[in-house]
Amino acid sequence: MATVTHATPRTFDQAAAALAAASSEGQSVRIRGGATKLGWGRPTGAADVELCTTGLTKIVEHNAGDLTAILEAGVPLAQAQRTFAAAGQMLALDPPLGDDSAATIGGIVATGDCGPLRHRYGAPRDLVVGATIALSDGAIAHSGGKVIKNVAGYDLAKLFAGSFGTLGLILSVSVRLHARHPESTTALGVCADPDTLGAAAVALTASPLEFEALDVAWHVGRGGILARCGGPEHGRRGRRAARRLSELGLDQVDVTGDDEQLWERQRAGQRSPHRALVRIAARPTALPAVVRATDSAAGTLVGRAALGSSYVEVDPDALGRLRDALPPGAAITVLDAPAHAREQPDPWGALEAPVLALMRSVKTRFDPTRTCNPGLFVDGI
Repeated sequence: MATVTHATPRTFDQAAAALAAASSEGQSVRIRGGATKLGWGRPTGAADVELCTTGLTKIVEHNAGDLTAILEAGVPLAQAQRTFAAAGQMLALDPPLGDDSAATIGGIVATGDCGPLRHRYGAPRDLVVGATIALSDGAIAHSGGKVIKNVAGYDLAKLFAGSFGTLGLILSVSVRLHARHPESTTALGVCADPDTLGAAAVALTASPLEFEALDVAWHVGRGGILARCGGPEHGRRGRRAARRLSELGLDQVDVTGDDEQLWERQRAGQRSPHRALVRIAARPTALPAVVRATDSAAGTLVGRAALGSSYVEVDPDALGRLRDALPPGAAITVLDAPAHAREQPDPWGALEAPVLALMRSVKTRFDPTRTCNPGLFVDGI
């Protein structure tokens, strides 16, 4: 068995030098942060070098007056949130962080991971306004800046968000922050009919109530909607949302200000350490069909009602049934699953030829030696 070299650089120059050395020797590099999502993507086997960002742990700047910050890639998101909370602010990302809150800002941006707050604030690519990147030739590139209104230069930050480390190493990111609302109110209602659930989700999406999060959940023929309000008059808006849920035909409608456990369950539904977890992208109006497909595979669903993004947990042997039952146009990505379930069929789903050609072109431009996380998407990417 080949020996894997482990590197934990503590400076940008050290990280860039490690990449350049591996590239010059024809070695493959696996980039990792807190190791909370190492199973995502295609199984690729051991790399020659494992490059860990956990030595890059500085909160370089926190500009509270401008609502911006600069974070090195290895900063745990939980640590950054504690720093921002002291100033009444937050980075509006709330993905599952792992049992020990190990998920790092670099890993979260690189995988495009997010949680219920995506409804209002967007995904990582929407919150990153600049980045510093190390490429496989040892170059260090900068994009954007540290102000929210920034259009200068090529937008590397958005390109690298969701690239899974296949183009290079994120060294640091500049992010926009938002005011933190320590109190919130959640309205929730229960439903046993997928069509009623879908219609209610669409209706609430068009509501003027400005939800912090608008989620759905479904399990064994029954589910519901959760609508979270924060900020001024969150209680009044939560009660209005509850009345609207009743009007839309949901049952057992309730309002609670003690809602963190509800949302923690929603986030927990985005991981499956023992079964298979897939992310489904479909039109928001296709939610009833996605729910029925989930039932056909004896699965459990959580998702973003307004965004058409759902996370479905099933037994690995039921992945085929789930795929076959999904509505036309739905895209499925396998995240957590045993290795064999991520090989057949491909975890990323079918890639059309023009998309594949574009991905290969970008890979060649940024990582011509195919040093960084090779084969994670398809061969050579």
